[in-house]
Amino acid sequence: MNHQEAILLLSSLISHSSLSRQEEKTADGIEAFLVKHKFDPIRRGNNVIAYFDGAGPDQPYLLLCSHHDTVKPNSQYTRDPFSATQEDGKLFGLGSNDAGGALVALIAAFITLAEKKAKINIMLAAVAEEEISGSGGVISILDEMPEIELAIVGEPTKMQMALAEKGLVVIDAIATGIPGHAAHSNTVNPIIIAAEDILTINQYQFDRISPYLGKTKASVTVIDAGELHNQVPASCHFVIDLRVNELYTLQEVVDILQKQVQSKLTPRSLRLKPSGISGDHKIIEIAKNLSIPTFGSSTLSDQALLPFPSIKIGPGDSLRSHTADEYIYIKEIEEGIKTYLEIIEAYLKT
Repeated sequence: MNHQEAILLLSSLISHSSLSRQEEKTADGIEAFLVKHKFDPIRRGNNVIAYFDGAGPDQPYLLLCSHHDTVKPNSQYTRDPFSATQEDGKLFGLGSNDAGGALVALIAAFITLAEKKAKINIMLAAVAEEEISGSGGVISILDEMPEIELAIVGEPTKMQMALAEKGLVVIDAIATGIPGHAAHSNTVNPIIIAAEDILTINQYQFDRISPYLGKTKASVTVIDAGELHNQVPASCHFVIDLRVNELYTLQEVVDILQKQVQSKLTPRSLRLKPSGISGDHKIIEIAKNLSIPTFGSSTLSDQALLPFPSIKIGPGDSLRSHTADEYIYIKEIEEGIKTYLEIIEAYLKT
């Protein structure tokens, strides 16, 4: 498969709205494209799966995974977000950079390896609901997966390889006081308790520092309390955004913070776990041999939901994600296909 076909596929995907939970048309397009290339794709909701069994059914698989859902176009777009247009070597359109370029490059690599009859087992997963970490996305197809030796998650990383990714836990914190008239002294102000806790959280240092992801970081991002100027409220609610390196579990960091504060901490979810690949994994040596820079990523992807070793790499730039007039360079997709093939072929030889 050549890169021109990948560009045409991406242009077609851009032309259909594929907001999270509304990806039917792009799923249809991916499914039809794979059928055209003589595959027998499997549809699970808006997830499209295909297999190439080049090494035989008893061998583990390499998973190639990226998403075809998008966020809503923001109000600052000056172009039609659903019109794929090329200009100055760029392909414009919603989802072109995040993560359409990576998705079509992975599809191209998958088809190319199948056409070459490579001696490797590969599972391709074009998944839904990545932008919202939804229950109808990659997590809904985990039970159907064969043994996965390594996942390559396609996201815009400028073709640098993320060897680890921070997890996320959002925590609702409630400081409880004794309500009453603001003029009286028989009250306990939960806003003061929350303020003390927020200062503690801001100053607290988690001591395990990751070589790839650095420190675990807690940020208070929302606070809400009170309605009347003359009434001390009964409680104060605030929200903590906690970005966790791979040296902690999510429950562990919640427990650590709880010991530091008076407020009651309740995590909304413990699903979005940090990920990290072992320091002796052969993919690290492959990256070194191919002169691919490695890093730790502070942004989330479907890596957080995968229970096996994974890396994140893809054409495009994360800084363009969710921006107005989103675009990807055509040459980035070409280079992405080439690099994906180099990585997989090198992996096959090790």
